[in-house]
Amino acid sequence: MSRASDTAYEKIRSFILNGEAHPGMQLTEERLSEISGVSRTPVRDAVQRLENEMLLVRSASKRLSVADWSDDEIDEMFALRAMLESHATERAALRMDADNLSRLRDINAVLTEAVNRAEPDITTFLDANRQFHDLILACAQSPRLSKLLPALVEQPVVRRTANQYSQDDLIQSGTDHDELIAAFAAKDQKWARAVMTSHIRRAFHSFSGATRRTADD
Repeated sequence: MSRASDTAYEKIRSFILNGEAHPGMQLTEERLSEISGVSRTPVRDAVQRLENEMLLVRSASKRLSVADWSDDEIDEMFALRAMLESHATERAALRMDADNLSRLRDINAVLTEAVNRAEPDITTFLDANRQFHDLILACAQSPRLSKLLPALVEQPVVRRTANQYSQDDLIQSGTDHDELIAAFAAKDQKWARAVMTSHIRRAFHSFSGATRRTADD
């Protein structure tokens, strides 16, 4: 891939993941060239990569749009994420050292402070949450998981979930993280795996409930 293709990929991907593009939004190569600041040829390369990641989709008529997943697809995303991230957590429980455990505590302190404000800071929550889960994945020391998980974790469903959480949901996320840290400190693989599984499934049900409430409004 050329440097221009990489630039287009990063800028278009950021445009999607940062919530500037809404699910189902139609996009043209011209518009994506404007967003990325490169010509249409590298944009085509970037689009192909984003289609492979299921962030962009094409209709039968070849029109390009931001992915808008069905309830069944979202259920599957969370199910796959729970399986893979729980496995990563189990591996990390045996490999977590004191320095990384301290880093997890520091990251979760930032997250907890952000969600306990009178008006929760969603941007800080998302950044700290990403750092927390990324560090667990790094400690798992599994190149295969490092390639598989980001495609599930970084999809816009993460941001849509966070924006649809109640403050109690956001606070609960930090509480789950505290329990994960306790499991890591004890080097208890089964405990860590169980907490991560419930953490991801809780996120799924919070997302599902918020989606139903939005549809009813």
